[in-house]
Amino acid sequence: MKYLILFVIQIYWKVIPASKRKKCIFKKSCSNYVFETTQKEGFISGLKAFLFRFQNCRAGCQVFKDPVNGKVQIILPSQIIVAREEMTERFIH
Repeated sequence: MKYLILFVIQIYWKVIPASKRKKCIFKKSCSNYVFETTQKEGFISGLKAFLFRFQNCRAGCQVFKDPVNGKVQIILPSQIIVAREEMTERFIH
């Protein structure tokens, strides 16, 4: 099953040009993240990575500046706070 996920992602990369894909809020794109997680940790971890990204890399996130430390962060729909280092540059500016 691990190789099925890896194969599907590779097909996705070949069939859908980067310019036509949805823009990810994370620095490492969702497909790259799921591919790497599946490759390193196996099918179950890859599936969990996919579900996490699918639920959180959508509308509903909010970028904010932490009033305590002044750092730019993003809060995901699941209420997880992500640091600037994990966010794509287009959300920071």
